[in-house]
Amino acid sequence: MTTDRQEDLRRIRHALEQAAGVLGRFTPSRVGVSYKAHGSPVTEADLAVDELLRRELPRADEGWLSEETPDDPSRLERRRVWIVDPLDGTREFLAGVPEWCISIGLAEDGRAVAGGVYNPSANELFLGSLESGATLNGQAVRASTRTSLEGALVLVTRWALKRQGAHAFANAPFQPRVVGPIAYALALIAAGRADAMWGRSAKAEWDIAAGSALIAAAGGSVETWDGGPLAFNRWPPRVSGLVTAGPRLAPAVRAFMATAADR
Repeated sequence: MTTDRQEDLRRIRHALEQAAGVLGRFTPSRVGVSYKAHGSPVTEADLAVDELLRRELPRADEGWLSEETPDDPSRLERRRVWIVDPLDGTREFLAGVPEWCISIGLAEDGRAVAGGVYNPSANELFLGSLESGATLNGQAVRASTRTSLEGALVLVTRWALKRQGAHAFANAPFQPRVVGPIAYALALIAAGRADAMWGRSAKAEWDIAAGSALIAAAGGSVETWDGGPLAFNRWPPRVSGLVTAGPRLAPAVRAFMATAADR
């Protein structure tokens, strides 16, 4: 691993720990909440962490993309761009569900090369890069080596479950588990704590940049819905669907998706 990448990971870890300290000042019952045009909540905690991360991470030659910062098109001219979600899972945070997290991804030339996801309420800090591999609380982790969906643990977002209905998984060969924040779900897959996740809806770059870097670092498979590589620092900052799994399970996931589409 190069010295530069070691420094990137040091910066990510430090920023995650600092952000957790900021979030520790807020509680669900004592935090200001407002709502965006599409109805999703944003709290004082989201904005405070966004301010911290923007102060800690980007240098003069680096770009910035955050869910809570107005987008600056100048990022498209930068080779290195920080892509963050200061508080992924704001609804879970407000409801006291211990799945919310801080997500920090670093893209170089459109590729997610390093990332960190921190769930302070569960004391889980996921960190990794293409050069270093992935860790959970400092211990090396790898993506699942499962080859079959029989008995696999597949993560489903709450939004997807609401849209599709529980009946969509009634006869599935795998065990579905509902998780709120996408960044946290991807981190669990990188650590081998879950086997796969897929969804056809567009995903915001800040939701998946860190997690996709972690999965790649852990040897997993992460692709667009159509089977192509993920590309970051684009306009608009969206990826058209996501399919991710352990490397040996990815063909079985694609086969299941094709069968389900034919029904």
